[in-house]
Amino acid sequence: MGETIFALASAAGRAGVAVVRVSGPGAGDCIKHLTKKGIPAARRAVLRALYGADGAVIDQAVVLWFAAPHSLTGEDVAEFQVHGGRAIIEALAAALSALPGCRPAEGGEFTRRAVLNGKLDLTQAEAIADLVAAETEAQRRQALRQYDGALSTLYESWRTELLKTLAWAEASIDFSDEELPEGMLADMRHAAEAVRQAIGAHLNDARRGELVREGLFLTVIGPPNAGKSSLVNALAGRDVAIVSETAGTTRDVIEVRLDLGGYAVILADTAGLRAAAEAVEAEGVRRALARAEAADLVLLLLDGSDASFADFLPKDMVKKSLLTVWNKADLPWPSRRDGLALSLKTGEGLEAVIAAIAAKAKERLESAGDAPMLTRPRHRQALAEAVDALGRAMAAQEPELFAEDLRLALRSIGRITGRVDVEDLLDVIFRDFCIGK
Repeated sequence: MGETIFALASAAGRAGVAVVRVSGPGAGDCIKHLTKKGIPAARRAVLRALYGADGAVIDQAVVLWFAAPHSLTGEDVAEFQVHGGRAIIEALAAALSALPGCRPAEGGEFTRRAVLNGKLDLTQAEAIADLVAAETEAQRRQALRQYDGALSTLYESWRTELLKTLAWAEASIDFSDEELPEGMLADMRHAAEAVRQAIGAHLNDARRGELVREGLFLTVIGPPNAGKSSLVNALAGRDVAIVSETAGTTRDVIEVRLDLGGYAVILADTAGLRAAAEAVEAEGVRRALARAEAADLVLLLLDGSDASFADFLPKDMVKKSLLTVWNKADLPWPSRRDGLALSLKTGEGLEAVIAAIAAKAKERLESAGDAPMLTRPRHRQALAEAVDALGRAMAAQEPELFAEDLRLALRSIGRITGRVDVEDLLDVIFRDFCIGK
């Protein structure tokens, strides 16, 4: 934290503008050394020449100054907006490296300093990474909501309620010989149980937030030559799977990551389902069924012109399929089919299939209420530990055990946001009970 760090804050490669950010106690000296002028007024852009260690001009740059604590990291921060040529960026980095106490930043170090200086909590820091990595509209919306503090606010409300309950529990222990308010113990247990139920409802979310971040697994299954690989290629907009009239071409699972209707979908093409005659194809069929069993969504693609295959599929597999699509709508069909009609040869029905997949994804991923969704396994683990601790607290007969389990629940919730501080508990005790009066 005592060092001054710098890094390219914009994308690497040639661009019209590149932004180099500097944070730390020496940020102001970096401006003075590079521009040979004083520090500009905070948050006011100025145009200045930047000089290297040899005195030669590196570039004309827009320079910005953010004085601590009113900056991204909570430290003194300088920004240099230069032309985005590689030679300019390298020359500026060399000039900064030559200054005493100034070094290149490590991955995530700016955000880490923001957390340590109280500018962000851990959930907001994670949201920054999610915003940068967002590939779909749903991922962007979720990450932005988390960055705006939706998760922090929810978890802080639980934490505040438990802190107050723990403060009363500590008072009941420390002042057990004093007359305490009637019904206080019952009120404490009621408050703890209310938080436990709220956390439990939050955990019971079918992993929606994590699936938005990581992608929904959609597996395409069906008989050989139904058009599975052609469908995968059509959805991907490029050739990712081999298409052949020879049955059994696809042997292994082929995956491609797509944006369908604003949701990240990991689409898997699988081997055709049939009684395979040789070992390699049989293994492909086994993997196809296993992938379908583990998938979040299953698309069953059938040949509408074939009257025989519907009886081959196991009945439970037909029931498990969330979306049934009949291909080869351009050919005569022996009977009416229940499901979506598609012709991969002409493209008829493809938009309807995409819309149906997006609707299934939305149904699977969108939350019914306004509460923010869990986005990471570490959140889920910490909240599960808090629920366990609160469950033990409700069963505890001794006030000391009740208080200890409340502390464990608080510590688990605090680990999510990075707020684990006994001083908060002391503040509540002094405010509510006027100890030392």
